[in-house]
Amino acid sequence: MKCGYVYILTNRPEGVLYIGVTEDLAKRVAQHRSGAVSSFTKRYNCHHLVWFERFENIHDARLFERRMKKWNRDWKIARIEERNQAWQDLSHALL
Repeated sequence: MKCGYVYILTNRPEGVLYIGVTEDLAKRVAQHRSGAVSSFTKRYNCHHLVWFERFENIHDARLFERRMKKWNRDWKIARIEERNQAWQDLSHALL
């Protein structure tokens, strides 16, 4: 079974948050930046990868994504800031 990633994109620190899931994180971030996959991320310019987590299989990643989308905003921000207090774009880590 393929691994999976849950990720959060934003347009600026503490701005609009988009949560997604994918098997290929680098490819998916590139798709968001080109406007190819999500009208939401295109509309709100959510192109900065500020958090991601790898799961051993895509099924577990999808379950966590659904759970995380139900979290309140403060919990999501806390999750980001645990690892990325400056809200830096982490897409360089994918190369």
